[in-house]
Amino acid sequence: MAITRRTRHDIRQPYLIGGYPVTKSEQVVLLRRPDGALRPDDFRHEEIDLPPIGRDQFLVRNEYLSLDAGFRKWMSAGTSDGYLQEMPLGKAVQSIVLGQVIESLNPRYPVGAWIMGRAAWERYSIVDGSDLMTILEVDAALPIYEYLATLGTAGLTAYFGLFKIGLPKRGDVLLVSAAGGGVGSLVGQLGKLMGCTTIGISSTEEKCRWLMDELHYDHTINYRLEAPVAQQIRDLAPEGIDIFFDNVGGDLLDQALECLAMNARIVLCGAVSQYEKTGPHTGITNLWQLVTQRARAEGFMFSDYVEEFPQAIGKLSQWIKEGTLHGPVEITQGIENTAEAFCRMLAGKTRGKCLVKV
Repeated sequence: MAITRRTRHDIRQPYLIGGYPVTKSEQVVLLRRPDGALRPDDFRHEEIDLPPIGRDQFLVRNEYLSLDAGFRKWMSAGTSDGYLQEMPLGKAVQSIVLGQVIESLNPRYPVGAWIMGRAAWERYSIVDGSDLMTILEVDAALPIYEYLATLGTAGLTAYFGLFKIGLPKRGDVLLVSAAGGGVGSLVGQLGKLMGCTTIGISSTEEKCRWLMDELHYDHTINYRLEAPVAQQIRDLAPEGIDIFFDNVGGDLLDQALECLAMNARIVLCGAVSQYEKTGPHTGITNLWQLVTQRARAEGFMFSDYVEEFPQAIGKLSQWIKEGTLHGPVEITQGIENTAEAFCRMLAGKTRGKCLVKV
């Protein structure tokens, strides 16, 4: 689609996209605070007027929206935590987006640039570049959506969590919870590249087979089986796990702590089992294992490493092109279907990274 450049003096006229004037946008807003499990009717899809951009702002036409389970936490009341604020009602839901700059009054973000950053579930975003906005050096040999998947939030989270905190080395036993999700599906593959023995935890026998057949996990654990997860871990790794990449939290994390090898590293990436709880998070009782096993547990956000994004994207791109890294992606068509797609993901009905093509 063609982008029509205009001068600063006519910037308040209707935006011209593909030669046609555009005055409206679409967004998905948080309609009410969810009570327990999230439902599509907790949101509303609506059309809004598109205002002019102001000083140092630029307009992004969003191509893809990232569906990230962690954002569920900030939809509930009283969840401001120093990283993000509680999402306001009646406003577009916060999200990581991938899009192209189509109007700009910010010299750092020229018209035509592809960007990834935090905006919202909306067709067009007016931003100023202050919120994780990264200008991408797009490789035409790769699908553009990869910059919001294996080269975006999922891949960068997997990369930095594993390599900065997990510190994998050949022979390590790597355990991954939510192994079929956007992050977990990549962590296992990255661990294999480093010579680790990989164990993926998932929710069904079908997903467990997929983890082994498609993503080449060495072993899998179905946490819904009658046998306790801790027992299943011991059966597969009698000498303990060296790295636990945890996306789930709660009881599953507590059971994994029973099975640590000496000097184990626990990567605290997410707590999807807790996001829809209305009360306090499930308590962890096995922290003494960190002492006796001289282990370390550390949390992180992929945004902690913004300065290293280019290097990480370059390495991940190389592995994709070599065929040694495959990021499964589920793409939902249409912004109006965003809420339903997000709820399906939280319910564990998807595989790999979930995106919406606006």
